[in-house]
Amino acid sequence: MTYFAVTYTYNPDSEQISSLRPIHREFTARLMAEGKIIGSGPFSDGGGGALIVIALEEGAQLADAEALMNEDPFHREGALEDRSIRLWNPVISTFGA
Repeated sequence: MTYFAVTYTYNPDSEQISSLRPIHREFTARLMAEGKIIGSGPFSDGGGGALIVIALEEGAQLADAEALMNEDPFHREGALEDRSIRLWNPVISTFGA
């Protein structure tokens, strides 16, 4: 598998984020069912934002991860302040890497 760490930055008080959260969670649940999400959730320090770790087929490129995450309603509707997608090497993990 090829892993990517996706970080989202958004205002935790954003009405747009709140209104899109149900369909965002449907999106992430679908990816989980497809085996493409290792973990997903908001940061709990009150500053907003979230981390999503995705697993794609061996040899996947950054463009593949971007294309997948472009489908997220948070991104599609312009609700994020920032998004970062980086190739990640889980040297120590429980993911079977």
